[in-house]
Amino acid sequence: MQANTILIVDDELSIRESLEKVLHKAGYLTLTAGSGNEALACLNQNPVDIILSDLKMADGDGVALLKSVKRSFPEIEVILLTGYGTIEIAVEAMREGAYDFIAKPPKKAIILNAIERAIERKNLAQENQYLRAQLGKGSTAGELVGKSAPFRKVLEMIDRVAPLISTVLITGESGTGKELIARAIHRQSPRVFKNFVPVNCAAIPENLVESELFGYLKGAFTGASRDKNGLFKEAEGGTIFLDEIVSIPLTLQVKLLRAIEQKEIMPVGGTKPEIIDVRIVTATNKNLAEEVKRGHFRDDLYYRLNVVEILLPPLRERKEDIPELLSHFLRIYNAQLNKKIHDVDPAVLSLFMKYDWKGNVRELENAIERAMIMCDTCALRLEHFPQISPPPPFTDNWRSGLKDSLRQFEHDTILKALAASDYDKSKAAQMLGMSLSSLYRKISELNISL
Repeated sequence: MQANTILIVDDELSIRESLEKVLHKAGYLTLTAGSGNEALACLNQNPVDIILSDLKMADGDGVALLKSVKRSFPEIEVILLTGYGTIEIAVEAMREGAYDFIAKPPKKAIILNAIERAIERKNLAQENQYLRAQLGKGSTAGELVGKSAPFRKVLEMIDRVAPLISTVLITGESGTGKELIARAIHRQSPRVFKNFVPVNCAAIPENLVESELFGYLKGAFTGASRDKNGLFKEAEGGTIFLDEIVSIPLTLQVKLLRAIEQKEIMPVGGTKPEIIDVRIVTATNKNLAEEVKRGHFRDDLYYRLNVVEILLPPLRERKEDIPELLSHFLRIYNAQLNKKIHDVDPAVLSLFMKYDWKGNVRELENAIERAMIMCDTCALRLEHFPQISPPPPFTDNWRSGLKDSLRQFEHDTILKALAASDYDKSKAAQMLGMSLSSLYRKISELNISL
């Protein structure tokens, strides 16, 4: 196992050298800095586990360094060295996130013990973070990240509907995090201590959907050697999340409607309905109203599912959340991949802000994970993202041909419709005589910035 790295920060060379000697003998790797600014520069270039810093230095104090470290490198534990006259300041520093403080002159045994305990705490925090990431894998990592206006509306809707039993329909493009929202609704509801059962309806073969959802009795069909509860019974008292709800066969949609309206299900082979207490949350990346018009989805079921709709905005409409999402995934994959990558080249963030992210947050997460696997330094740079390139600028040169002229016309017409509808995309789609999904596709194809 690689030795832990300790950064020693003190403006006195003799103290730095003596501490280095003690820590080397104990098997630690060390880095040194004579000031807070030197320490921060060192952190930007090197992975560090623990900082051992003097509280008072010529160019400032350890508290200022502590605040900077906790802001940019929250996983690093900081131990402060303090004279007896600054104990009150040291106690205040503990409130700011310092792990411990040691009175000067420091004793070898006390320093080594404090460092050992700080490393144990850091490792435990990493393990917990890893477990949380694993539990949330498949939707991001269980945490709702974003402060943009469109995403705040989503968070407000979650707060409003979570305490209720009403059905919720979550809509949005693939990769926007629909299951993450469903889990948040369950987590904030009175049902939090019961099961959350996610179901990808599109992944279940059509001939098995009924038995998977509603269960079956022994002898109901060949191979049914015992009774089996369906996923609705597994979610008893909790929440069932039906993703890709449009994939439910028409023949079964009436049974799902009965489960919502009558709170009962009929297992395959059964003759008596079973009462259930389940909160139903559904999701789709398609326009359900359009599916109803095409005859692919029952209108009565649609109205029962769409009591409350939460529309998840695509990432291109909440790009101001990208920096926070980037930091979020860095934390997750540093823990999962046992990496210490804390710096990101500004050019990477600039590229991210220009990129279309057609795969939304899922594409962003996958790109960061792939880059971190390939990265051997403590910083992500453009070369770690070879698959991402900004969209070409839209040309307004009419001489480039009929195709570009038509694109320009579509571009201008959509912008006018958006402006006339106060950027309400549903209204704009109606004005243009197209579906909402078609409007989103055109906005993406034409690189229309909103």
